[in-house]
Amino acid sequence: MASLMENLLTILEEENSEYERLVELSAQKRQVIIDGNVPGLEEVTGREQDVASRIINLENKREEVINDMAIVLSKDAKDLTLTNMIAFLNKQPKEQEKLRGIQTRLKNTIKQMEEINRQNEELLRQALEMIEFDLNLFKSLRQAPTTANYDKNAYNTGDILSSGAFDAHQ
Repeated sequence: MASLMENLLTILEEENSEYERLVELSAQKRQVIIDGNVPGLEEVTGREQDVASRIINLENKREEVINDMAIVLSKDAKDLTLTNMIAFLNKQPKEQEKLRGIQTRLKNTIKQMEEINRQNEELLRQALEMIEFDLNLFKSLRQAPTTANYDKNAYNTGDILSSGAFDAHQ
């Protein structure tokens, strides 16, 4: 059981490190979004996907260790949450404290990541609104206004002014 606990603690530490990398990348992404740097955004997103892949692998390893611990403890793996495991370790204060510490660090890291991602989401929403505004502006500029053009007999010809030129011969 002790080696399983050590494996779990190691995996959780590695997971926290990967989540911290995601926090750093999310902060870089925020600046890239502010700068409007699309190639930079693609590059940061690719690096985020690499980190996410490593996190998924660590999650799978963590689940394997939890399943092994459940077998040793004759418990259901679904009941072996970090909070429950901390309670189970009341006779092993050293391991209990390590597990409590990593749980706190993971919570803080994930909370930090959620906040940065929320900010990035808002920045992207604003960037999309600006793009939509610019597109609408360009569309409206391409449409020439219909003006009241009159011929010699005071009839509206309905022509569209092309260059804003004034016919001085009338």
